[in-house]
Amino acid sequence: MRATAGAREWIGLAVLALPCLLVSLDAEVLNMAAPQLAADLQPSAVQLLWIMDSYVFVVAGFLIAMGVLGDRIGRRRLLLAGSGAFALSSVLAAFATSPELLIAARVLMGLAGASLMPSTLALIRAMFADARQRGIALGVWSASFSLGGLAAPLIGGVMLEHFWWGSVFLLAVPATLLLVVLGPALLPEARDSSARGFDLGGAVLSLAGVLILVYGIKRLAAEGWDAVPLLAVVLAGVVLALFLRRQRTIANPLLDLTMFRDGRVRVALVANALSFFVLYGTQLAIVQYLQIVLDLSPLQGGLWALPSVGAFLLASLVGPMLVRWFPAGRVVAVGAVVMAAGHGLMAFTPYGGGLPALVAGMVIGGLGLAPVYTLTTDLVVSSVRSSRAGMAAAVTETGAELGGAIGIAVLGSVVVAAYRNGMAGVPGLPADGTLMDAAAAGSAVAQRADDAYGFAFALLMLVAAALVAVAAVLAFRVLWPTLRGADAIAADPSDMVVPVLSPRPAQESERLTTPSGRRE
Repeated sequence: MRATAGAREWIGLAVLALPCLLVSLDAEVLNMAAPQLAADLQPSAVQLLWIMDSYVFVVAGFLIAMGVLGDRIGRRRLLLAGSGAFALSSVLAAFATSPELLIAARVLMGLAGASLMPSTLALIRAMFADARQRGIALGVWSASFSLGGLAAPLIGGVMLEHFWWGSVFLLAVPATLLLVVLGPALLPEARDSSARGFDLGGAVLSLAGVLILVYGIKRLAAEGWDAVPLLAVVLAGVVLALFLRRQRTIANPLLDLTMFRDGRVRVALVANALSFFVLYGTQLAIVQYLQIVLDLSPLQGGLWALPSVGAFLLASLVGPMLVRWFPAGRVVAVGAVVMAAGHGLMAFTPYGGGLPALVAGMVIGGLGLAPVYTLTTDLVVSSVRSSRAGMAAAVTETGAELGGAIGIAVLGSVVVAAYRNGMAGVPGLPADGTLMDAAAAGSAVAQRADDAYGFAFALLMLVAAALVAVAAVLAFRVLWPTLRGADAIAADPSDMVVPVLSPRPAQESERLTTPSGRRE
């Protein structure tokens, strides 16, 4: 395998990036289609909850198992199979005629989606041996995956104005089918040929633990600190503790716990999870402020989000280039500071800043988030033998998913508590009334609700800025080794890191074949 990537690898990256963009867009845009979907299929409240959340549950639960499975059977093989399954399940979801059928299709989509993220990351590591090229490739991957979610309000608004709710599921079908057709010619196969067996018991424990944890966190976000979701979180902790104990004792573990011995890996994972904690935890508040307080339509809100999309894309590509001149950890720390500054600026939105402060804060936050996400992902995926890159990628993505879910619950609770405190004693409103309830109760009540929500919004942004500042401090203290560039971690002889697909022939423990089947 040559040290520098050529035209085939970059074209292969483009084929990988397009489905990532559309799959993430597909997942996010369903939130906008919920009213039309509910009117057509008439699901119960519980069924609607499962329609919206089953995809997230299954993706989060299966990431680690799918990452390890790709290392075992081949990442390209798993990616192509998952892409075909995602296209098929998307078609089933688009034309579902009952809530039960749609839930089943969403579960299949989640299972297929869980195979895509770790496989694409692991293949990028296999395709781009040079650290600088790999950083740019990961920037493209990060930009494509996040662009889908960030552009969902705009594209979803256009789709739902002209087509039925099922059309949002069809967005990813052409791209995933394109990957199935072109993947065998453009993508190498890579797997861990020294692996023996698959830890099915560990896979079941990790699936059960993550599913129960995400379920408990979702219930906490929706219902507050109730007994059932709290018990679910405790049960999840017990199951995950059993999973970790099993991984320490069996001969061929699902999860290589030695990767966590390096403090830089731990801090990279924490910084990554904290960034998604803040991103997911503030998104709903931003959408509500745009649409309810500022009275913008979903399409208008999506248009005002476009500058932040552009900022994220730019930073996703520029951030990895900066490691040519600065240590990767320092770039991560500065990115976290910039992200914190963006959220601090958004705190002025209710107090004279208005829409300009909100949009500018979103742009600055996007500029900071991109290098944090991209470079911490690279640091973690590069911290293990390349034959276990799928496992490391899955750990990173699981941390991001859990960080986002916890952020929704915790930061959502901050907003709800602050808003209800500001609305205490208002006649004619229930104790658990929402901003939308107040908007329908008359102009005087609506104005007080806007003021109360403005205070809650500002408090949320200040809390978010403080949390990202913690990530900045951790990154500054731990993540900038004396060597420069993303390969600095791998150069430390005290680590268990193996250089990524170096120019020497691949070791026997890692089998790498070109698209034509020739082993390199």
